[in-house]
Amino acid sequence: MTRVTMAAATAGHAEGGTILNAFDNALLAAGIGNINLIKVSSILPPDVPVIELPKIKPGAIIPTAYAAMTSDVPGETVAAAVGYGIPDDPAKNGVIMEFHGIASREHAECQIHAMLDEAFRVRGEVMREKKVFAVEHTVERVGCALAAITLLAEEDLV
Repeated sequence: MTRVTMAAATAGHAEGGTILNAFDNALLAAGIGNINLIKVSSILPPDVPVIELPKIKPGAIIPTAYAAMTSDVPGETVAAAVGYGIPDDPAKNGVIMEFHGIASREHAECQIHAMLDEAFRVRGEVMREKKVFAVEHTVERVGCALAAITLLAEEDLV
């Protein structure tokens, strides 16, 4: 596997004709619809900057921590969020947290903040930086909210 040298966070929401199409359309709205995601657990490698989402090669296989919530209940509001915390010591790993649910964007953001705070408290680390990316979607027919942090290497970029 290639060495992760950067990470990028994104979020998107969309409607679709089916649950899978809503998910696919939310991926497209987030700018990551034409890559293959490998779902990973929630560790940001040491000394890896989180940057604005770059152009990624179509079809690239990208480790990604993500949360997605789909619903086919008209009027229901769904939300997804991801967030990361970076420790004071750049030689130590950061932590990524994900949340999805029938919820507002604000609730999703609060959940991520609480999870990151707990993760750092349990590790006995001081958090130098914390950032949350969240989105909500009110369903018309079939909708999806998605938030993700991709772990990237130089060769993944266009």
